[in-house]
Amino acid sequence: MVLYNDAKYLTQVEHNNFQQERSPGWVPPDSGIYRCVHCGDEIAANKGNPLPPQNHHQHNPPAPIRWKLVAVAVQK
Repeated sequence: MVLYNDAKYLTQVEHNNFQQERSPGWVPPDSGIYRCVHCGDEIAANKGNPLPPQNHHQHNPPAPIRWKLVAVAVQK
């Protein structure tokens, strides 16, 4: 779960990018925080750098790694 100190820096939006599940190695168009839909592990991902590979972490019992965007960093 993403934690924050001051809500004035956050804006809730509805966008299709928050609904998509992404595979390991997918290259995000924006920097942000992604959460594994199976185990809840969260990572920070940088724009243009691939999401961690399948062997980044394992599930018990085994399940595919699928990442979902939970917060995006807006760059101006």
